[in-house]
Amino acid sequence: MADGRTFRTEDRRKRARQNGVVQPLLTDLYQITMAYAYWKSGKINDTAVFDLYFRKNPFQGEFTIFAGLEECLKFFENFHYSDSDIEYLKQTLPQTIEPEFFVFLRQLTVEDVILSAIDEGSVAFPRIPLMRVEGPLIIVQLLETTMLTLVNYASLMATNAARYRLAAGKHISLLEFGLRRAQGPDGGLSASKYSYVGGFDGTSNVLAGKLYNIPVNGTHAHAYVTSFSDLSELKTKVLAHRSTGVLHDMLDLCTQWREKLAPLLSLPASEASDGELAAWISFAIAFPTGFMALVDTYDVRRSGLLNFCAVAMALNDLDYRALGIRIDSGDLAYLSKLARSTFEKVAHQYNIPWFAKLKIVASNDINEDTILSLNEQGHKIDCFGIGTHLVTCQRQPALGGVYKMVEINGTPRIKLSQDVMKVTMPGKKTAYRLYGADGHALIDLLMRSVEPAPQVGQKVLCRHPFQESKRAYVIPTHVEPLYKVYWQNGKVCCHLPGLEEIREKVRTSLDSLRNDHKRNLNPTPYKVSVSDNLYHFIHELWLQNAPIGELS
Repeated sequence: MADGRTFRTEDRRKRARQNGVVQPLLTDLYQITMAYAYWKSGKINDTAVFDLYFRKNPFQGEFTIFAGLEECLKFFENFHYSDSDIEYLKQTLPQTIEPEFFVFLRQLTVEDVILSAIDEGSVAFPRIPLMRVEGPLIIVQLLETTMLTLVNYASLMATNAARYRLAAGKHISLLEFGLRRAQGPDGGLSASKYSYVGGFDGTSNVLAGKLYNIPVNGTHAHAYVTSFSDLSELKTKVLAHRSTGVLHDMLDLCTQWREKLAPLLSLPASEASDGELAAWISFAIAFPTGFMALVDTYDVRRSGLLNFCAVAMALNDLDYRALGIRIDSGDLAYLSKLARSTFEKVAHQYNIPWFAKLKIVASNDINEDTILSLNEQGHKIDCFGIGTHLVTCQRQPALGGVYKMVEINGTPRIKLSQDVMKVTMPGKKTAYRLYGADGHALIDLLMRSVEPAPQVGQKVLCRHPFQESKRAYVIPTHVEPLYKVYWQNGKVCCHLPGLEEIREKVRTSLDSLRNDHKRNLNPTPYKVSVSDNLYHFIHELWLQNAPIGELS
């Protein structure tokens, strides 16, 4: 059995199998050229601390979901430069590089690195480091680009998905349909994984389902409907009754039901497409317990709903229940109301209560604003299938996370800039989330690691890092330390949650925020502060490093 600090070999192998693309050469060239310059300068034994954080929440919102930690730990577990990596670097880098450097690279490991992070799935805010990386300067520098690419998109994607979940509400299903529009295979897989983390219920991506155990969903495309043009094309027409096993002619049942239902729905049966009906009969015979039809190939009102109800009622005769419909074009609010009304009419007429609750799925280039608009129109949609806007994060295509040195050989370092947003917070730090009397998160507090932790019921001075007059006392009812050590002594040393646990973390973490921080329009900024000690430390270091101008 594994204890809290060791993990089964098969778990490590499983993580490794899912991590083939991520390797040390998945980096920017300047990381390796810097590594050589460090090596050449005799900095082999130097140690450093780096913070990985972002400066601004995405999507004009006031929260971000942290994701990608597990992938970073997979990277750590498998970090090494292979013989072929070294050969490639020898051919690529300048010939003046000393051969001993390549020997040094070949032997590099992350055994002396310590990685501290907030829990994956937590809400996070600007300037509060998502991860703190400590260790030998050269190796922690080499980790930068790979860690950023693993965290930036993952966190952006999870945040986007969480925003869709907030817009849709807790009782609407959300399915990710974006593989065909994603930025390549890796982007597609990551989108499926992190949309599930952020609150989606499933994906159309079969490989993501296999790799990450995400529920997969899908029925058919318009091509399946248009591949049939006439009822005479049906090669298989019979379906066995679910209970008795007796074979029945589905074609006869469906055409009879279409004639019965047409007057009820005030539609002429002659206007409904025979090709569409043929397609759905064949699909229902193939999937009698999972029949869901795409009803907008020709005309939802005049053909799609009538043909679907005919097939659904025929299946009911044989003791099967259809699942519902998908609408992929048109006025989704109006068509969903029409569909619900149609199902309720049939349910009432034939005393079949479940028919009124058939699922209505909507797709068609849906984004966050579309869902909010549909909510205002009182739609009757049960599930949204969302692709392009979700997986490409069209509203904001990048998070903008950065990885900055804050300490070298025990000496705090600061990066100055005329843009105050780019000034770094120096030194090794820790962070706490302080909760108010109403039980909601009130403020995140960044402190120097040498400071004592804030205490429940005791007054804490919280300051804006750069605006002197912005300060407030907080008396927390609960204090949550944000960091755990996840990697130390060359191994994972903290429990790594599965996707289901991370999904739950996203939900509970968002629940800890007030609703005004999460609203779509003009959300209230969440407060991020520094301790009084850190405030003065930042400004002293700033004055020490800022050049003094001379007027003449």
